[in-house]
Amino acid sequence: MKPPVVVVGIGEMGSVFARGFLRTGHPVYPVTRHTDIKHAAQQLPAPELVLVAVAENSMHEVLETLPAAWHGRVALLQNELLPCDWEKYGLLQPTVISVWFEKKRGHDVKVLIPSPIHGPHANLLRDCLASLDIPTRVLESERELLFELVVKNVYIVTTNCAGLITGGTVSQLRDQHHDLAQDVAHEVIRIQESLTGTRFDADQVMDAMLAAFDGDPEHRCTGRSAPARLARALQQAESAGIDTPVLRMIADRNC
Repeated sequence: MKPPVVVVGIGEMGSVFARGFLRTGHPVYPVTRHTDIKHAAQQLPAPELVLVAVAENSMHEVLETLPAAWHGRVALLQNELLPCDWEKYGLLQPTVISVWFEKKRGHDVKVLIPSPIHGPHANLLRDCLASLDIPTRVLESERELLFELVVKNVYIVTTNCAGLITGGTVSQLRDQHHDLAQDVAHEVIRIQESLTGTRFDADQVMDAMLAAFDGDPEHRCTGRSAPARLARALQQAESAGIDTPVLRMIADRNC
């Protein structure tokens, strides 16, 4: 038998990974909100991997209570994820995947583009998803990972925030509201630079975001999380002293 894997959070996304781990021969131990996580770590102190698959609004609570024995085995997959999110909990080198596929209840997995992965257990995640015909890319460096995380964040925040004005799909946002999309994206890139302490080539980020648009042109711009993403972006900008007139205009129109 291969070593076991712990999956924290068995929602739609966690269930996809759990199925992949099982297909590759790894026993899977689920941790739900009703599980005593400290007791689970005592029972299973050395799993091959601990995949934190909860939603981004629950991730910090999980990482805060994560047993120290599991710290060197963590993998993360949340949206709006940056190194500052895991470093504050003493996680020095987690395996991180920028997920570019979606799984909704009652529907098959829908892939936009290959999902980039970096970290000590990148190959395990690659094999897990390959067993489900979900494409990935294993990255060579932390710098590459940071770029990919920023691209995903810019994609999500730009489409969600601009979509509060335009509605519609990402292809419509690109083709019919190009200036708005570009202006929002540039403000979001500046916020991401502040959060990471790193400068990015805005054109490269934009090109990568548009490539993701092409991966699923009919992807809807907004969902239930869009107002919260806008509020969070404005708060981050204010804390960093960044002027974001376009994001503020969108917020004013959605009051």
